Amino acid sequence: MLQTLLRAIGLLLALATAAMAQDYPTKPVRLIIPFAPGGSVDIVARLVAAKLGDQLGQQVTPDNRAGAGGIIGAELAAKAPADGYTLLLVSLAHTVNPHIYKVGYDTQRAFSLVAMLGNGPSVLTVHPSVPANSVKELIALAKAKPKEYAFAHAGVGSFTHTASVLFAMMAGIEVEQIPFKGGGPAMIDVMGGHSHLLMNSYLASVPHIRSGKLKPLGVSDTRRTHLLPDVPTIDEAGVPGYHAANWWGIGVPAGTPQPIVDKLYAAIAKVLDSDDVKKQFDTDGASIVRMNPAQFAKFFADEYEKWGKVVKEAKIKPE
Repeated sequence: MLQTLLRAIGLLLALATAAMAQDYPTKPVRLIIPFAPGGSVDIVARLVAAKLGDQLGQQVTPDNRAGAGGIIGAELAAKAPADGYTLLLVSLAHTVNPHIYKVGYDTQRAFSLVAMLGNGPSVLTVHPSVPANSVKELIALAKAKPKEYAFAHAGVGSFTHTASVLFAMMAGIEVEQIPFKGGGPAMIDVMGGHSHLLMNSYLASVPHIRSGKLKPLGVSDTRRTHLLPDVPTIDEAGVPGYHAANWWGIGVPAGTPQPIVDKLYAAIAKVLDSDDVKKQFDTDGASIVRMNPAQFAKFFADEYEKWGKVVKEAKIKPE
């Protein structure tokens, strides 16, 4: 009798969940963007939000909650009801932060990952005064003069930081790491000739490369970019196996009903087919990457492990 009752209750719950998902959404949805407005990630996120709203039939409202390298926004999303009305822009930062900082949520369990959006590699640049015109020449120079050269970066745990740390580790060189409050100040410092090296996004770097203020040596992706067709990958230029790319996806609070997750995934898949979204990613030097929830969860776990090892080996500490 008890088992029959439990089965009946389970069936009723399943039917209720399915009905809720079928009606979802019945009100506006919030997309928490844990970074400041105006950056390339914010631009992409807002475009995706607008297109996702069209697919869902309800407005998807961007909500910038910047601070602590993405932690503040993530904590807010983790505490939100698991009903599909709060989405989080998830990025590489969420696999790095818990290895460096104390966060108020369980990174690996607080969210259900819905879909990957894409990734954005970086380009390794140096000030024109640095006497190196290739990755191999830079490595030789740094090995001959340990700690004489310095990477500028956007802050401890940022992608510009972790990507440069990984490069130094894999290249076997000793360089200084100089933190700034954002990628803009870091780039200004390198262009001014104070720091020497920078790993930053294509979008931010290309204009200054074309003006001659920065010298490109290699891109961090596994393939070259059409924005800099003559610049080799770091992998082919002298550091075999090197790959580092920032990435973005959509997550929801853990416990969100699977039918709602599935509905969001299907809507996001259609968003990524939009010509406007494809054009924006292409302009930013980013690539659309398609992953279903299971694939995204596996990717997230792998990234969590990869960057955890980098943080531990490099002994990265909070600012």
